[in-house]
Amino acid sequence: MTICFQAEQRMPSNRGGLKRMRKEGRLPAIVFGTNMDNAMIHISSNEFQSWTRSGGAGIVELDITGSGKVPVLLEGVQRDALTREFVHVDFLRVQKNEILKTKVAIDYIGTAKGTKLGGIVLTQSTTVEIEALPANLPSSIAVDISELEVGESLRVSDIALPTGVTLITPENEIIISVTTPRGAAEEELQTEPDKEA
Repeated sequence: MTICFQAEQRMPSNRGGLKRMRKEGRLPAIVFGTNMDNAMIHISSNEFQSWTRSGGAGIVELDITGSGKVPVLLEGVQRDALTREFVHVDFLRVQKNEILKTKVAIDYIGTAKGTKLGGIVLTQSTTVEIEALPANLPSSIAVDISELEVGESLRVSDIALPTGVTLITPENEIIISVTTPRGAAEEELQTEPDKEA
């Protein structure tokens, strides 16, 4: 089910006007793309935050007062440097027959076998870049790490993609690995026999 945000159009405003809008629980945003004029809107801050906390990704709809529903992708966010609260959002307008390039989250599943032997899981990447038609865009891509032993890793090429999705991220990039704890590795080196003796 596609998430739909109720949106209202807004007029250009100064910093004070935008601040008042945020205090009223509204998040300023802009919609751009597909050879159409940019649309300045505002949406519910609480609804947007709730969506992002649940892993917000993929196509969403904006039900803009007076314009109807518009399918969009989240293209960028701005946060307050101190509070880390959202202060502005960019949405990219999409067409159903237009191939899109975007980043999607990697959903790591399971517990690596190597952790039972003291190994440490190092996550190199939490997203990959893909392209697909809007209808084929996944909200996330599942990657099972349960079989990883100490010293092993997974690369982008190990990701099983949904039908209709093409990878853009280089296939040789490591996304996750299981390594020996630094202290254990140093201890192993210290206990090696002196080969010069």
